[in-house]
Amino acid sequence: MSQRTFRARVDVRLDEMVNDPQGNAVRAGLHSLGHGDVREVRVGKIVELTLSAADATTARERVDRMCHELLANPIIESFDIELTEES
Repeated sequence: MSQRTFRARVDVRLDEMVNDPQGNAVRAGLHSLGHGDVREVRVGKIVELTLSAADATTARERVDRMCHELLANPIIESFDIELTEES
């Protein structure tokens, strides 16, 4: 079976119950710049991957495993995977 190329975009963010010190610092900075209407800031990260797989299901399963093993801390973070096939 031939391999197809997929691009995965993983959006990782802290769970709502977890304190976000970086988000708090950004909010404070925005307030000091006159943007006092900003109530909450949450900071996350985006990881983009290009990988080869037989099909989209296999690619998604592999990226999900990568997230659980390295890209996200499933105890305090959640993630979403956006997968597209490259032509």
